[in-house]
Amino acid sequence: MSPWIQYTLLRLGIFGAGLGLLLAIGLDWWWAAIVATVISMTVSYIFFGSLRDAVALDLAARRQRPAVDPDADAEDAVGETTPTSGSEQP
Repeated sequence: MSPWIQYTLLRLGIFGAGLGLLLAIGLDWWWAAIVATVISMTVSYIFFGSLRDAVALDLAARRQRPAVDPDADAEDAVGETTPTSGSEQP
């Protein structure tokens, strides 16, 4: 499974568990959401550093790969063979 998916699901799970617990003890929904967000951010920062690093490495690897457009050659070929009128600028 992709590190992005793992990290996202883990953070959403922690947020959901915290939100459910805080709502069960009777906190207002907006306070519960704020506190659950802070809890999920803190727990993921402290305990899931290796997974966060894996996400960062995956992002860096994606940035280093060249962008591939499978239709670029076909579009260039059509653009070169299509005549343009005198009033249009390429």
